[in-house]
Amino acid sequence: MLHVLYLVHDLSDPATARRVAMLQAGGADVVPAGFRRNREPVAEVGGARPIDLGMTHDGRFAQRLAAIARANLALGSKFKHTRKPDVIVARNLEMLVLARRLRAQFGGDIPIVYECLDIHRLLLRQDAAGLAMRMAERRLGRAAALLITSSPAFLREYFGPYGQVDAPVLLLENKVLEVSDARFSSVPDAAPSKPWKIGWFGALRCRRSLELLSAFTRCMQGRFEIVLRGRPAYSEFDDFEATVAAEPYLRFEGPYRNPDDLAAIYSAMHFAWAIDFFEDGLNSKWLLPNRLYEGCRHGAVPIAIEGTETGRFLERHGIGLLLSEPSADALAALLGSMDATSFAEHRARVTAKPSETWVCGLEDCRALVARLEGLKRAGAADTLLEAAA
Repeated sequence: MLHVLYLVHDLSDPATARRVAMLQAGGADVVPAGFRRNREPVAEVGGARPIDLGMTHDGRFAQRLAAIARANLALGSKFKHTRKPDVIVARNLEMLVLARRLRAQFGGDIPIVYECLDIHRLLLRQDAAGLAMRMAERRLGRAAALLITSSPAFLREYFGPYGQVDAPVLLLENKVLEVSDARFSSVPDAAPSKPWKIGWFGALRCRRSLELLSAFTRCMQGRFEIVLRGRPAYSEFDDFEATVAAEPYLRFEGPYRNPDDLAAIYSAMHFAWAIDFFEDGLNSKWLLPNRLYEGCRHGAVPIAIEGTETGRFLERHGIGLLLSEPSADALAALLGSMDATSFAEHRARVTAKPSETWVCGLEDCRALVARLEGLKRAGAADTLLEAAA
């Protein structure tokens, strides 16, 4: 059995649990370790007890650097009872720092995988700070035997042009993990009842989306409602709850369990908001968000912006609705004439897609673990060659 040490920036992130579950379904034994954004420690991730390196705060980069420095000093005690892993997977740049230190601590023959599912805005700055960050990533990235990323645009727009990581690439889209036929229900035949509902679910961090959707629903005077679910990034809003409460056609219904609640919350929506202006023109333009796959998996028609990677994805698959510009007027022009017939046609195009378009299944999990096992074998072969020499 392959033994994987999975280093993450946020143990409480549902995406962490999804990747751990994917590795476990593929046949690997996984030890999750890392920081958390919650005040309370995380008791388990995918049934495994994680190694807690402390709390960090979203948007506070200096605090995160200090936390990494403290964790770096405590690795000996934190991992002294941990079995030597076959592979270390480091999610995000800061975890790559710890991965290199741990490899030296365990023994220098462990392959490191760099998992980068977002390009932080600091890496894209054209000043001295951005240059320093990219230099650090290039230096740390030399240790990577594999780069995992979730969107071809990250390769096309960042890793390729900047020459950051010289390693083989594995593209793992943010698909819904579905290894049991019983876990998810099928897409209901009947569409939800009116008024038209747009679901904005997941990481709620985009103030511009909130302003645009508020203006749009007021313009539509109740024909459309916005339902928000997930984890708000409170640092990005003046007062998230008060702002939503003041809007007559918006409501925040709190967090949800991923993947357990996906079928229920998305099947109650007509449309899925697959737009993010959080790092406009950069990461938000390049990513393929979780909500794209989750919404389509459960029959919600996606809405994206023209010219983004999500927009290109929808065009390539012949589905969804594309917003010409990020404004309430453009959204009203796009959706204002929507009727039951046109919606049914849009929905049918989404639900006609093969399930593998949206779903990561058991064979995908096994293929991932097999790829990691290949790194282990290659590393062992290199060690033997060095010893023989």
